[in-house]
Amino acid sequence: MTATDLAASEQIAMRDLLGAVNNDLDTPLGPEWERAAWAVPRHRFLPERIYLGDDLEPCTRAEAPETWLRAAYANDSVVTQINDGQDPGDGERWASSAASAPGIVFRMLHMLDLADGHRVLEIGTGTGWNAGLLAHRLGPENVTTVEVDPVLAAEADARLRKLSLEPTVSAGDGALGHTSTQPFDRVEATCSVRSVPQAWVRQTRPGGVILTPWETPWLCYGLLRLKVGVHGDASGRFSPHSAFMLMRNQRTDLRIYRDVVRDDHQPEESRTTLSPWTVTGDDLAAQFAIGLQLRDVWRTWHDDPDVDGVASRLWVATTDAASWAAVDWDGHSDDRFTVWQYGPRRLWNEVEAAHDWWTHAGRPAPDRFGLTTLPDRGEWVWLDKPDQPLPTTG
Repeated sequence: MTATDLAASEQIAMRDLLGAVNNDLDTPLGPEWERAAWAVPRHRFLPERIYLGDDLEPCTRAEAPETWLRAAYANDSVVTQINDGQDPGDGERWASSAASAPGIVFRMLHMLDLADGHRVLEIGTGTGWNAGLLAHRLGPENVTTVEVDPVLAAEADARLRKLSLEPTVSAGDGALGHTSTQPFDRVEATCSVRSVPQAWVRQTRPGGVILTPWETPWLCYGLLRLKVGVHGDASGRFSPHSAFMLMRNQRTDLRIYRDVVRDDHQPEESRTTLSPWTVTGDDLAAQFAIGLQLRDVWRTWHDDPDVDGVASRLWVATTDAASWAAVDWDGHSDDRFTVWQYGPRRLWNEVEAAHDWWTHAGRPAPDRFGLTTLPDRGEWVWLDKPDQPLPTTG
């Protein structure tokens, strides 16, 4: 492919991408962001090696330029780092950094409701593309971005400089925010959190906005937009959309047979009519509500376990590995399942209660939920308004 052909392909790919993004958004992409997209092309921020598919197969620009370019301009996320930058060899590969899907990138930029002169703190520099879009819109002097991985921070800084965009790029723990002496008008995270760091609230001016992807151990889903008050408080609502990688200092690395279940555990047996697929399937609103109530509970599926009479098993466990439950499907019955529970908590009972609460509350969607955080009371999740907190367990 000649340089002329490549340039033409990039132009076509950009137009197609902007069309796909506009189809994703509730309102058309603002002209300021369309100008930024052309001035800060996404492909200039992807590394030479990316990882594609469920198996995270490497794809290099030199060896497969057309495949690489398609990935660069697809309205989808692109994995840009695996295993925190360490060579996995023949071991398991897992994504540790990615370029977010352009549709969600521009949705979040729209949700920030930016104005000229706003100072923005970005948490999670990644490739640097989002920081570049912000710097084009607001001016580099108004953008600060923090990346926990020093290698990624240095690479992003170099890419931004090549386009004469030079926001402040810092390597450090994003949960601590930044050491700037002036408060920010906006804080935007490009990694999900399970709890809002108080440093972000302290470093945002009253009336300012914090926007972050959200995750519970049950489900990675949703955006949280908070408005900061005058007393160190912040409150706001969730919205659907997004699935981002979790902030590194909030990760939990747990596996059922390695960390939770032991040979000497003697679980209690019972039955349930609540299908495990009802609380783990396509109904993201149900999963979201369960995750908000069971903030320390995670789950994983085990298909075709080596157990007589069990076709599939759902495992549920606490993040401290103290309690667990298993729900077995025999491959035939769709209205009765065997339950095994161990530990001080009866986790499947809690799941049933959480789902029952959500059902009786009218099956609320994510945008009916919100979160408030106060410096002296911590944070709590609510339905419709802050004085209606959710029932919680644990």
